[in-house]
Amino acid sequence: MVIPVPEAERNITHYESLYPGEFKMPKQLIHIQPFSLDTEQPDYDLDSEDETFVNKLKKKMEITALQFEEMIDRLEKGSGQQLVSLQEAKLLLKDDDELIKEVFDYWSRKRKTSKGGCLIPNVKHEKRDGSSTSDPYVAFRRRTEKMQTRKNRKNDEASYEKMLKLRRDLSRAVTILEMIKRREKSKRELLHLTLEIVEKR
Repeated sequence: MVIPVPEAERNITHYESLYPGEFKMPKQLIHIQPFSLDTEQPDYDLDSEDETFVNKLKKKMEITALQFEEMIDRLEKGSGQQLVSLQEAKLLLKDDDELIKEVFDYWSRKRKTSKGGCLIPNVKHEKRDGSSTSDPYVAFRRRTEKMQTRKNRKNDEASYEKMLKLRRDLSRAVTILEMIKRREKSKRELLHLTLEIVEKR
């Protein structure tokens, strides 16, 4: 058995852009960004294909990677199984018309070529008719067998009165047992005294 080990290469494309030679130590290494609704990040994340498209689009018009992610995110959330039209996309995005058309055309092409349909990964749920039960990627399945749950006792007035009556009965039984114990003890003492009197006579 041989474990495959990748060979080290010196000539790597884009090495200078990924690892620049000049490095300056930053003032602080940990940056904390406060959580607020104004700075909410989109659910869509750029991939390498999107990055290539954004770099080409930057030559013609002004657009950032975060702005592109927000536009794709709004288009994805605005459309379900059926894609939104260009007019609906203009109402959703509210940006420059030329920029909207470029992003819309790219998004519609990528959406049609994708296998899953939706570009934002989401959790699969079980259908109402139960047809997707054999799919292993379906989360939150309903139970096929109904589990028997424990019946909780109702703490109502009738049960409370029964418990009070049971307590009174038990306290009376304890009192009767104590009296029986004292009676038997007295009978035993009386027997001993009778024996002593008989012996003395």
